Amino acid sequence: MGVRIEKVDLPGIGVRHDLLTENGRRVSVVSHRDGDRDLALFDLDDPDSSSDSVPLTDDEAAALADLLGSSVTMSRLTSLAGDAAGLFTEQLLLPTDSPYLNRPLGDTKARTRTRVSIVALVRDTKVIPSPTPADILRPGDIIVAVGTREGLDALSHIIANGPG
Repeated sequence: MGVRIEKVDLPGIGVRHDLLTENGRRVSVVSHRDGDRDLALFDLDDPDSSSDSVPLTDDEAAALADLLGSSVTMSRLTSLAGDAAGLFTEQLLLPTDSPYLNRPLGDTKARTRTRVSIVALVRDTKVIPSPTPADILRPGDIIVAVGTREGLDALSHIIANGPG
């Protein structure tokens, strides 16, 4: 089943986007004209009656989007690796003494050296999808990579010890 999203104009208020789940639940984001937003759940029996509403600040909305995005990204990567023989997805914690700490990702030359693709960086609760060579590696970053077992082992060695 595809994902179904409906847009409902709310005169004088703003707009509501409804996600209709597979089991028939309606989850909505109400975007007010003044920039405020609410996350709302609707009754199963009455799709026009909200059973609960949670106001979200900009930071809370961004954190929720990041949390949902990282969850989906990780499950998609895991299923991708499961579908291709010899392809693995791995999360590598950047060591606190890595020679690449506070340096651009491109300095690792990971793809050239290992034939592994770095598909995301996870920083705190935020996911940086498809990081560029200019993205700076920070303490606590988790590197999400896809490649062969040999390539992932080589990447782990490189980020811990440098290219030698």
